[in-house]
Amino acid sequence: MPSIFFNDGREIAVGNIFCIGRNYAAHAAELGNRVEPEPVVFLKPTSALLQVGQAIQLPDFSSDVHHEAELVLAIGRGGKRIDRASALDHVAGYGMGLDLTARDLQTAAKQGGLPWTLSKGFDGSACVSHFVPASALPKPDESSFSLEVNGELRQRGDCRLMVYDIPFLIEYLSTRFSLQAGDLIYTGTPAGVAALRSGDSLLLKLDGLIEAHFDVA
Repeated sequence: MPSIFFNDGREIAVGNIFCIGRNYAAHAAELGNRVEPEPVVFLKPTSALLQVGQAIQLPDFSSDVHHEAELVLAIGRGGKRIDRASALDHVAGYGMGLDLTARDLQTAAKQGGLPWTLSKGFDGSACVSHFVPASALPKPDESSFSLEVNGELRQRGDCRLMVYDIPFLIEYLSTRFSLQAGDLIYTGTPAGVAALRSGDSLLLKLDGLIEAHFDVA
């Protein structure tokens, strides 16, 4: 079973990987999507996890793989029907991630009314940094992050612009699923997604707490 790693030396085995789509209005707009009245939720298999330092391998069945930079939550204490007021108490830490998306496959799936799994769940499609303890980011809904590609700013995320904030996401997911220690929640990507190319160098940053490098093979 894959694990995530904290900068204080802890290691936590990963359970489910939950992902939230269309959680930034500008990103939904850039893809021609509407913001839904409830969060858009999809899953990635644990085999999709790619640790910082490992090379991104673009799949040979897609010619249009996009980066989607996201704040990632690591659940430290599970639960069912978690109330909003105590939601952040269930978070063990925060990291940065890339929800890699085979956009050509996703577009075809959406047009056919089919699931997104093949476009979202391929090996290496859930890139993740190391994590910092939750205490290092006491107000995650006020945090900001960025993605640079080949030294140029590509995405900038302001968590205050989330359609559904972090406590709500935890509350919502825990009404539909039983959250477990080790579950990851990718909280959605801001505008600026674009295709990756072989040789690209990526740098994810989170509020001076995290810098994570990924290279595309």
